[in-house]
Amino acid sequence: MATNIRDLIQIPIGDWVETGVDWIRTNLQGPLDGFADGVGFLADGLESLLLFLPDWVLGPLIIAFAWWRVGWRFGAFALLAMFLIAAMGLWRETMQTFALVIGASIIALAAGLPLGIAMARRDGVAMVIRPVLDFMQTMPPFVYLIPAAIFFGLGKVPGTIATVIFAMPPAVRLTNLGIRQVSQENVEAGLAFGCTTRQLLYKVQIPLAMPSIMAGINQTIMLALSMVVIASMIGAGGLGNTVLTGIQRLDVGLGFEGGLGVVFLAILLDRMTQSFGFRRRKD
Repeated sequence: MATNIRDLIQIPIGDWVETGVDWIRTNLQGPLDGFADGVGFLADGLESLLLFLPDWVLGPLIIAFAWWRVGWRFGAFALLAMFLIAAMGLWRETMQTFALVIGASIIALAAGLPLGIAMARRDGVAMVIRPVLDFMQTMPPFVYLIPAAIFFGLGKVPGTIATVIFAMPPAVRLTNLGIRQVSQENVEAGLAFGCTTRQLLYKVQIPLAMPSIMAGINQTIMLALSMVVIASMIGAGGLGNTVLTGIQRLDVGLGFEGGLGVVFLAILLDRMTQSFGFRRRKD
């Protein structure tokens, strides 16, 4: 009689996870609420700031910044993007998504960059953190919505937290990689000039690793933007909610407008953050 492995050996991993989740909700609700309040304060503050400024003030500021950092051609693209976003009536949703991306990226970088530095300086730390990063990057992003909703309910806070977990690994990996790739000659030169370990890190290794670190920051922001759209399923709002509404109604036009807003925001964030890793172009 044919049997499968599950009939012979049953490992109740799902039951263990549920038990762990119940224990966390029972014993750590206070710290979780405090963390949620901090995340909510950051996300709500950024959103309020962006929505406080009218589109005729914030739009030109974004255009001028794009022109300054990248060049006049990209400034012209930013002008077109801002005009179309406003003309489609998606300015508020775009600013909500922008605020959520920036808030999640700030938290992800605040945790990820120190972890990347620790990995670069200690092989033991890298050995422990690397499989965790592998797990975070390979787990389907929809799965992060489940514990976020269980622990923090619905809204911007769980959406931000799920986005942080999904978007953090590139910053950690590329910070570690950039510091490790600093040539031994530069490190020895710093030591020869009397640098302490801290001075060597901040005055030699991090400046030389900055292109790689900025690439990690750029990828973190891009992943945060992609996750924010998914996080609309648990009430994160913004452009993701527009896309989700288009899917639910089978409204191709509405879904396309929301997706186009995401595309514009992604291109603007990508090019402007990339400009900090390299010398500014003049075109």
